[in-house]
Amino acid sequence: QRLFTGRPVLIATSCQLKAPGDYLTDDRCGVPILLVRNRDGKLNAFANVCRHRGARLADGCGRDKTSFVCPYHGWGYNLEGKLRILSPRGAFPGLDCEHTDLVRFPVAERHGLIWVLPQPGGTINEDALLPGLDSELASYGLADFTHFGTRALRKRLNWKLAIDTFLESWHIDKLHRETINPIFLPGIGLVDTFGDNMRLTFPRRSIVDMRNQPEENWDLLRHTLIVYVLFPNTLLNWQGRHFEIWRMFPADDEDPDQCIAEASLYTPTPVGNAQTDAYWRRNFDLLMNVVEKEDFDLAEQIQRGFNARTQQSITFGRHEPALGYYHE
Repeated sequence: QRLFTGRPVLIATSCQLKAPGDYLTDDRCGVPILLVRNRDGKLNAFANVCRHRGARLADGCGRDKTSFVCPYHGWGYNLEGKLRILSPRGAFPGLDCEHTDLVRFPVAERHGLIWVLPQPGGTINEDALLPGLDSELASYGLADFTHFGTRALRKRLNWKLAIDTFLESWHIDKLHRETINPIFLPGIGLVDTFGDNMRLTFPRRSIVDMRNQPEENWDLLRHTLIVYVLFPNTLLNWQGRHFEIWRMFPADDEDPDQCIAEASLYTPTPVGNAQTDAYWRRNFDLLMNVVEKEDFDLAEQIQRGFNARTQQSITFGRHEPALGYYHE
């Protein structure tokens, strides 16, 4: 309640909802959310719940929407959440369209990222979303990227363990020896904190090539993995020329040992042909295979060890500052 409905949750990116009538739905935080861009280009967020009998109004995502009609009994709402079709006529004396809007949620769109506060009546303090990182994230131009795809994994581990796998690089030359170890320099990283959020900078092996170049030609973004930890459950990963967003959620209200890990890939330009599509698909496959088969398989073992209750604690070292900061 405090982490996933009591504070703004990052739901989507602007490039997923570019044009009027674009919409998407999201249920990950336990509240059914409907996001739609109206005719003026403004985003609206509603409870994805009809005011008649509570049925869902939409599923998935789509474009060119002009209204949402409930599949149960046909009540219809415009992109502002206003009821426009009340059926059958005469069946609801005393009820009119003017006072039967969809339940509205606060929404904030900033630097290509979209947050929703999944409870009615509140407000989002936009200045508190990215303290100290505002201009930096603006510089990436995330709104101009293209959403390539989203995949989700359901794993038997706590959602915070899923976050932990991204917060240090000391395991790369061991756990990832055959996959990404040739790409990254293991055990080297820079951690900077910004309120509840963090920025982790992990160098690629190619960064040493810059030693022989004039400093004015150095390109940090090209030769690093930069992980922005957007508290509590989101990772925005810059990968040299594209970016990924991971969102981790509890998968079961009753079982803290299950989580949903959702990954989205964003490319700098639209995919225009089969060759480009295959290139980004290979990137996405590598990402998911490494994280699921190596990181998350090991994290599931950790979870089983926790459940065995053979010890009361684990240990974070001084070389793992992001882990300590995140959990604190």
